Amino acid sequence: MLNKIELKNFGPLPKLDWQNLGAINLVIGENGAGKTFLLKALYSVMRTIEEHKRGDDKRTAAEILNENLYWTFQPEKIGDLVTKGADAALSCSVQFNQQTFAYSFGKDTTKQISSLENDIPRRFSNSVFLPAKEVLSIDHIILKSRERDKTFGFDNTYLDLARAIRPLSEAEGYIAPENDDLARNKLEEILGGRVVYDTKSKRWHFHKGNQKFSIGVTAEGIKKIGILNTLLANGYLEPDSIVFMDEPESSLHPKAISGLLDIVTLLAGSGIQFFLASHSYFVVKKLFLIAQEKKMSIPVISEQGGQWLTNNLLDGMPKNDILDESVRLYKEEVRLAL
Repeated sequence: MLNKIELKNFGPLPKLDWQNLGAINLVIGENGAGKTFLLKALYSVMRTIEEHKRGDDKRTAAEILNENLYWTFQPEKIGDLVTKGADAALSCSVQFNQQTFAYSFGKDTTKQISSLENDIPRRFSNSVFLPAKEVLSIDHIILKSRERDKTFGFDNTYLDLARAIRPLSEAEGYIAPENDDLARNKLEEILGGRVVYDTKSKRWHFHKGNQKFSIGVTAEGIKKIGILNTLLANGYLEPDSIVFMDEPESSLHPKAISGLLDIVTLLAGSGIQFFLASHSYFVVKKLFLIAQEKKMSIPVISEQGGQWLTNNLLDGMPKNDILDESVRLYKEEVRLAL
């Protein structure tokens, strides 16, 4: 697992230090605070580690990292990722299974990342980024835009996911671990059906009983949960994978959010590590209840007044403006009712 993260002068994140990470980790912040930025920074690191030394890829880790940063954040040059007005260089250091991957570069950097340390051995498991918006209905557009046209628009998180959801391993006899099968059954209970890829039309459909619906007319929440179900079904996600999930509450009703987070907890127990970014009181409260019920460490980092503070849901609900406002509204509702 990722054990520790330290960022300096990384875009909207001038200083961030997050240690003692767990199987489920939560990022809380208002819009524009840098939640998604943080997830993408971590995702770029993990994809670099996974691509380096895999197969016949002869690129150096620095070359892979540069490409991942460029296509994930899509700046004019990667030096533009340095925090505006910062005098020092951008730096990123992570510990993965207590081994270090670290790099730094300045604001004038275009392609060459000269400072990089990688003590992490070859890795075969996959990380994946699940954005707030689904990709099932536009996966073919994403692939065309990036693979053929090679244009900005859809970043690497979308491209990698569009590639990952294509059915491969299941057709080759992939056998899912027991927890994965249980999670898939629970996901399909939430969906009320199954999301299926038609190899002839090369389009996704939603099957509910004997009925089949085009994915384009299917609810956003169904498509979002269907993506996670698909990644478990085709073997892309496995023990030791890392999932970065941006706004898990997006397009889901409260009961579905609760069910989804129960499934996240189940998968975390099988070895998959999760990083969730949210500004939903409902998500935080549900994870708090999970932490209390299961005596489970769920580290939290939250933006408060321009600083990033760390807590753990096992120790209680963190103090945060978003959570405080939700509580205030509830108290106001009670006051009016009385």
